[in-house]
Amino acid sequence: MNRVVVFRVDASLQMGTGHVMRCLTLADALRVAGAKCEFICRAHPGNLLDLIRSQGYITHELAVVQDRSGADVSGYKAESGEQSTAHGDWLGASQAEDAAACEPIVAKLHPDWLVVDHYALDARWEQALKHHCHRLMVIDDLADRSHVCDLLLDQTFGRQGKDYRARMPGDCQLLCGSQYALLRPEFAAQRPYSLQRRVKPQLRQLLITMGGVDKDNATGRVLDALRGCPLPDDCRITVIMGSTAPWLSEVKQQAISMPWATEVLVGVSDMARLMADSDLAIGAAGATSWERCCLGLPTIMLVLADNQRQVAQGLEQSKAARIIEKLQDIGSCLPGLLRHLTQHPASLQFMSRSARRIVDGRGVNTVVHLMESLP
Repeated sequence: MNRVVVFRVDASLQMGTGHVMRCLTLADALRVAGAKCEFICRAHPGNLLDLIRSQGYITHELAVVQDRSGADVSGYKAESGEQSTAHGDWLGASQAEDAAACEPIVAKLHPDWLVVDHYALDARWEQALKHHCHRLMVIDDLADRSHVCDLLLDQTFGRQGKDYRARMPGDCQLLCGSQYALLRPEFAAQRPYSLQRRVKPQLRQLLITMGGVDKDNATGRVLDALRGCPLPDDCRITVIMGSTAPWLSEVKQQAISMPWATEVLVGVSDMARLMADSDLAIGAAGATSWERCCLGLPTIMLVLADNQRQVAQGLEQSKAARIIEKLQDIGSCLPGLLRHLTQHPASLQFMSRSARRIVDGRGVNTVVHLMESLP
């Protein structure tokens, strides 16, 4: 595959890091297949520009919008007369401004694929850029706006093509469902080991991962709630956080005084191994949901944003996770859930078996194969 692929994707304190991380997963797989990948990202507070560049990708930086005082504007409201998307303030510009900034970059590269992963962009942006690329792919989770693309990927469990069809061109190919989840190859590699160690369930290693940003400090609330939970004396707790997480210092201080050995890890590169070695996760209902499912990791899942609700409810209905629907309910709900799982370890095994059926870890290979096969 000797092709050029350009990604338009952002990370920020507001939107988190999941969009960039799954695009990096796809870019890595495309690079292995021989493609040259480049990124276009806006320099929001909490961006991952340095991380993307450290992975060896050319990254084109779009400036943040500034007000007249020169202060950064974290969210941009649509201009008068412009119909905004539900997440329009995540873009940091109007769609027209963003398209105008991207156009000379995309026109010069004229990529074989332009991949767009952004809740604030829709058919208007795509139409403005489409004639500068051979094919256009959209990665989405919401099914709440129109697109003009050749290929659309939505890795949400239970998502069906009919959720998008009325908003798409008739010839667009739809990849819908968790079988297409974009996971790094180490998750498939760790899957046999992870599933085997759950044959005899226990609760000795607890993993807490609330996403790369966790702007509302769900991690700190979980640690506070755990103090009143009936965990075994020899339990060990591992907390995973991103380097841009605004509450990182506070969480590190909390960890020191926890009743159980508690380690805070930042910017980990071996998440698959850490998940495989864990007996239970307490995590957000974001992109890491599919990583946990692949490894059969039982999960107490927190809904930290409205766009995570469908994922969480689907996984709870399939018995792959237990959910806490509101941030303020952590203190009241977590002790009871952990008491049940401690007293009934077979529940961990049941959740694991349900989760492993949802994702097998081969989705990214399927997506790359399809991108290669389209003329």
